[in-house]
Amino acid sequence: MERYAEAARAAGVSREQLGRFLAAGIVLQPRQLQASAAARDCDRAEGPLEIGYGGARGGGKSHWLLAQMAVDDCQRRPDLKCLLLRKVGKAGKESFEDLRLRILKGLPHSYRRQEGVLYFPNGSRIILGHFKDEKDVDAYLGLEYDVIGVEEATTLTFSKYRAVRTCNRTSKPDWRPRTYSTTNPGNIGHAWYRERFITPHQKREETATRFVPATVDDNAFLNAEYTSNLDSLTGWQLRAWRYGDWDIAAGQFFTTFRRDVHAIPAFPLPQGWRKWCALDYGFTHYTAVYLLAEDGDGTLYLVDEHAERGWLPQRHAPAIHAMLARHDLKISDLWKFVAGPDVFARRGLKEGEAQTIAETYEALGIKLEPANDDRVNGAGEMLSRLGDVNADPPILPRLFIFNRCARLLECLPALLHDPHRPEDVLKVDCDEDGVGGDDYYDAARYGVMAAWKPRRGWATNPDALERLSAVYAGNPS
Repeated sequence: MERYAEAARAAGVSREQLGRFLAAGIVLQPRQLQASAAARDCDRAEGPLEIGYGGARGGGKSHWLLAQMAVDDCQRRPDLKCLLLRKVGKAGKESFEDLRLRILKGLPHSYRRQEGVLYFPNGSRIILGHFKDEKDVDAYLGLEYDVIGVEEATTLTFSKYRAVRTCNRTSKPDWRPRTYSTTNPGNIGHAWYRERFITPHQKREETATRFVPATVDDNAFLNAEYTSNLDSLTGWQLRAWRYGDWDIAAGQFFTTFRRDVHAIPAFPLPQGWRKWCALDYGFTHYTAVYLLAEDGDGTLYLVDEHAERGWLPQRHAPAIHAMLARHDLKISDLWKFVAGPDVFARRGLKEGEAQTIAETYEALGIKLEPANDDRVNGAGEMLSRLGDVNADPPILPRLFIFNRCARLLECLPALLHDPHRPEDVLKVDCDEDGVGGDDYYDAARYGVMAAWKPRRGWATNPDALERLSAVYAGNPS
């Protein structure tokens, strides 16, 4: 008990909060205690509004979430109305019954299973929202909840999560609404959850959110066999489910990408290196521009990025010039400046009445030329250049990304295989809030392919030409 009290004190849990858990027979582990301390931090006017917990499997996510809501929040403030959203299958209610009996056996309460509501003597209650598909969440929208808990948050799109949070409000003057979420890496919400919770945590720049990572190593109550099962996994499952690695996810294309290997600090570019730029155009989506460089050994560096949406070329051009100026470069210093095919399209233009996007940029001092838009070879070239540091022997990378290219570093781990064309990256657009999308990858791919040299002999190899023709015909097999 002394060690437990010391762990609680180190985590920031108050004496009163710890007393509630002990009175209910709840023993939280150090990471869970940190999450509960963060939940209490929501009381402060300048404190967070959203708490995320978990990452890997076996970290005690469901246990913590119900304990925090039922044992701490609902007991210290009468008449709280809480919503607990759980992603479940057909056995969902039975699994909750097991969880309830484990956690709340020492806490006075009643559970009306048909209603799906937990009631407490002081008038607080938790409404259980079981959802199988995202649309099922709509049944709980439009009401007011003092506390919202969301399990498996990455199974929701950001627009749905945001809709849920619009219900997180209160008329109680002494209560500050808050949302708790638990999840693992992967699924449809991987990109937005990472951007909202994981990146601020990694950068130590958390304001409205707090994230507490946890793995199976943080759960002393799990049987050793479960840990062994996780240890036996390979590839993305090992990194995501065992270690909570947010740089990997189910179906990930660039499985050999490692932030600790490929992301490097910026350094001044040597004068003799070849430098060039690549652009992927968008208006509703992002226009993304990258500065690239190549050293004498043929290693490529993605040096700097510019990315904005809703801008016309007249705004982008000065920003591109400013990006180059950060590296003492001018447009005239570049080997080339490539762009995707859409900037050269004349569809819908009447002669003499309008310019192509490329012509608009040329009038602004930036002459563009068509990029190599071969998606399959582009994806393959980037994958090859990333190498594989985990291979035996290791395959050393020939592509590095400066840390200032933050959007690309967030984008690459989230890109998935196209299920209908496995050798290609799945095409995805950013959502209405600008989250996600592959615009940064497309621009980077154009840049990498500008330096691409086909394998010698491919152009005269009939088998190779036949396979290439099949790819272009949409039959990559």
